[in-house]
Amino acid sequence: MATTSSTGLRGLPTLPAIAVLALALSGCMSSGDPPVDDDTQVAQADADDSAAAPAGEYPVGTGPNPVLPEPDESTVPVVEIAPAVGWSENGQPTPAAGFGVTAFARGLDHPRQVLVLPNGDVLVAEANKPKTETTPGPKRMAMNAVMKRAGAGVPSADRITLLRDADGDGVAEVRQTFLTGLTSPYGMALVGDTLYIANADALVKVPYTTGATSISAKPEKVADLPAGRNHHWTKALVASRDGSKLYVGVGSNSNIAENGMEEEVNRAAVLEVDPATGAVRNYASGLRNPTALALYPESGALWAVINERDEIGNDLVPDYLTSVREGAFYGWPYSYFGQHVDTRVQPQDADLVAQAIAPDYGLGSHVAPLGLAFYTGNALPARYANGAFIGLHGSWNRQPKVGYSVVFVPFSGGRPSGPIETVLGGFVNDSGDAQGRPVGVAIDTRGGVLVADDVGNAIWRIGAAGRATPATATPPAPAPAPATGR
Repeated sequence: MATTSSTGLRGLPTLPAIAVLALALSGCMSSGDPPVDDDTQVAQADADDSAAAPAGEYPVGTGPNPVLPEPDESTVPVVEIAPAVGWSENGQPTPAAGFGVTAFARGLDHPRQVLVLPNGDVLVAEANKPKTETTPGPKRMAMNAVMKRAGAGVPSADRITLLRDADGDGVAEVRQTFLTGLTSPYGMALVGDTLYIANADALVKVPYTTGATSISAKPEKVADLPAGRNHHWTKALVASRDGSKLYVGVGSNSNIAENGMEEEVNRAAVLEVDPATGAVRNYASGLRNPTALALYPESGALWAVINERDEIGNDLVPDYLTSVREGAFYGWPYSYFGQHVDTRVQPQDADLVAQAIAPDYGLGSHVAPLGLAFYTGNALPARYANGAFIGLHGSWNRQPKVGYSVVFVPFSGGRPSGPIETVLGGFVNDSGDAQGRPVGVAIDTRGGVLVADDVGNAIWRIGAAGRATPATATPPAPAPAPATGR
């Protein structure tokens, strides 16, 4: 996580790239230590450290007003991963006090995002990065090697799988290939009898019938999405409450626009798509990698989790949770967390920086949030109502490691109202290897929290400790239309 100060919109210095490549090829990329539990980042949950921080005390880099250190720009980047090993036969993550966890499904193929259908069926997008015709440079080659060792090098299954827990015991007894013919599917949204899927290169749709266990219809394109180099390939998706608009999160094609701004058109943004016409417009920009989108239950306001930039220090820049305002600019690539200028980016755009707004809530630097779900169930204590469950995929470029957990951010009055609380940890073993890595998060119709694990190839279900899963699904009450009318 460091670079020389001479980088900008065009080109990166070759020395850091060569250094990272050497590290990647030598395999010397992990200290063999699990993520730390200290006062500088979000702690991993285990049997002894699952308690939340006291009210008003925020770990460094988290909360509504995180303290940001000065950038740390050095020559050799930090590369610190948790090599992927997967779970033992009966292995599973560790819930915090008051929670229990079960394996809803195992043996999947790199599950990334989860969608719960109104009848209780669960759709899982199994996917990985698509092939690209762009020839990677030395730095990208190094990063690909790092990501492969971290568990992201498997071929993309390019499918959606259906899981069904008909008897309500918290374990899916039905597993069926639901839809194929996709290209690195990620986000999913159901509007009426139409299922929308955000592929890496296009938003597509298929007809859906309640209770169907498979769809044979060929996906129909709704709109093209930015593709090409696909430095960030995932495309998050959520529908407005009335279904008239679809929102797609599209990540940048770079760390700090080093491939040129012409490769960043409609990237680092949330796009609004009219499903009736396929028209696309930029809804909000300057969001480096919006990996998950969700609507706040009470207001319908759009929220997102964002993966911020790298290579300027262990504690910069915090990834974050934020409301997404129409027409707003959030800084990337010119600034971060409001108007903190990233001097590596040249030339600067002072006018845009002056418009940059700070996000709502820091999650910690390099924790890599990939999942977001507001709690709408009734199976957990009342304090969890409308709060945010977030899957932290975990760092690859911070020493010591951080993330690798599922956390909760309490909400009150539509805003974050307290420190992060870890609810599921133990994804990294005592040897520093990743048994699993959390990705997408969803709330099932019985009030459980589902978590996709793309290294453990599982879906975990979090519930209240000692509380039986209701035998009958209770769909959540309809939420009001968003205040914006969108």
